[in-house]
Amino acid sequence: MQNEHSTVLVVDDEKNIRRTLRMVLEGEGYAVEDTDTAEKALKRLPDISPDLVIMDVKLPGKDGIWALERIMSGEYGRPPVPVIMISGHASFTDAVRATRLGAYDFFEKPIDRQRVLVSVRNAVERWVMIRDLSTMRAREAERFEMIGVSEVMKRLFEQIAKVAPTKGRVLITGESGTGKELIARAIHSHSLLADGAFVKVNCAAIPPELIESELFGHEKGAFTGAISRKRGLFEIASGGTIFLDEIGDMSPTAQAKVLRTLESGEINRVGGEKQITVDVRVLAATNQKLEELVSTGKFREDLFFRLNVVPLVSPPLRERPGDIVLLVERFVDYFCVENGFRPKPLREEALALLQSYRWPGNVRELKNLCERLVIMSDAEIGADDLPPEVLQISSPTIPPSAYDHLGLREFKEEMERAFIVHKLKAYGWNISRTATALGIERTNLHKKLKAYDIRRQDR
Repeated sequence: MQNEHSTVLVVDDEKNIRRTLRMVLEGEGYAVEDTDTAEKALKRLPDISPDLVIMDVKLPGKDGIWALERIMSGEYGRPPVPVIMISGHASFTDAVRATRLGAYDFFEKPIDRQRVLVSVRNAVERWVMIRDLSTMRAREAERFEMIGVSEVMKRLFEQIAKVAPTKGRVLITGESGTGKELIARAIHSHSLLADGAFVKVNCAAIPPELIESELFGHEKGAFTGAISRKRGLFEIASGGTIFLDEIGDMSPTAQAKVLRTLESGEINRVGGEKQITVDVRVLAATNQKLEELVSTGKFREDLFFRLNVVPLVSPPLRERPGDIVLLVERFVDYFCVENGFRPKPLREEALALLQSYRWPGNVRELKNLCERLVIMSDAEIGADDLPPEVLQISSPTIPPSAYDHLGLREFKEEMERAFIVHKLKAYGWNISRTATALGIERTNLHKKLKAYDIRRQDR
């Protein structure tokens, strides 16, 4: 039956009512749990995770209104599970209060079977839709979550927190794959325009002859193929944020029009004469050096200054090695859930190799690799699952003459100290993990730190 996976919790101190509701609901395919007090119901909620609660107003001990208020507060999960209240002795005041607190419906005893079934079906269907939407939004938020505990990321988070609530334009620079779009989304989500649209434009992906039409829209007949009026992305983003990614690839003509929009707050559709006012915050990003493009005449200097009000730098992954374990674990967990797999732990040797790799493709490369590892590995992810480029760790060649001043014992100590510092950095200065990777006890590592005078500032 369509209801076979839906669970209803019935709370009533009358045994006959519980038995009647059980028979009616189980006959329609619902799974039914029941209890006789509000306190027991709240205690069982986390374990049962019902799709609906049917609860009497008058109960021994705490009443149903008390339990309803607790459930609707979100204390037992958000969004709160729907509640249908029933009563044989309820007053009009009880019904009004229950409705105001968020009860889905209110019935008086004796219960009408058909009315109950209709209300239960509607409540469960609505709850499943809300729950799925909430899960989808949470997954979407997780997709765009910024992760990092390194100093460089802490500074970036501080900068985002300062600029987000303002109207300042932001130019985000950084290598490809470092997460420039995540920074833009974080700024938008913490801004006063967070309820508005976030519109991303990849300037490099739109042909030069179409970018004006995409950004500003066009009127019917403006050019061959313009069979109807089209709103541009600036117009669609009005009241929110437009993110101009790869701004360095924008054509000179489009640059001029964007500059005019930034100066006047108005746009003109291609082929149109009417000026349209837009209220939009502009964020831009590039992996190119715009100053060099300005000096060679490929990018307008006045537009550069308009966009570069607040410059932010998206750091490459090699500058934040302490974040790699966090990122790997988060990505692996995400893709395990995404693919319906059980959690897959990573072995220490695999983590160590991932931390030692230089990641020329930055976080994007790491995320793509994690998806591949989740799909192609068995119960655990080990070194054997890693691709050749990660396994092939090269050691820098140091000329022997650089150590002419050292004896053999001093040379060994120098190399051991350098290797310990390297491992500490790789594991974010986590003593336990570093000791495991080195194959020694924590106490032994502590002794070596003291002997070699290795301190956190050696980062």
